[in-house]
Amino acid sequence: MTDTIRPNAGRPDTGSSNDPAVMALLALSWLLGDRERAERLLSLTGMTVDDLRQGASNPAILAEFIRYLEGHEADLIAAAEATGTSPVALVNARIQLERQT
Repeated sequence: MTDTIRPNAGRPDTGSSNDPAVMALLALSWLLGDRERAERLLSLTGMTVDDLRQGASNPAILAEFIRYLEGHEADLIAAAEATGTSPVALVNARIQLERQT
């Protein structure tokens, strides 16, 4: 039996969801998993953890979170890699979320 090469080997299994809200939440979860990044997000946005929890179902808040990542390209790229997507897909998710508001 031969070994199968998996294109996402080493990445978390995020399924094949193209749902913009899911993409934003996965990226947010990645960011909040790093203490320094999480503290910077809260400091720069003025949001609290409770604000993030309440905004998790709000397309406008999710869009703004992706826009925040866009402001720091290294984080946008890292979030995309960590969630098994591309930076362009995250930006497109933001655009779709903005259209929902």
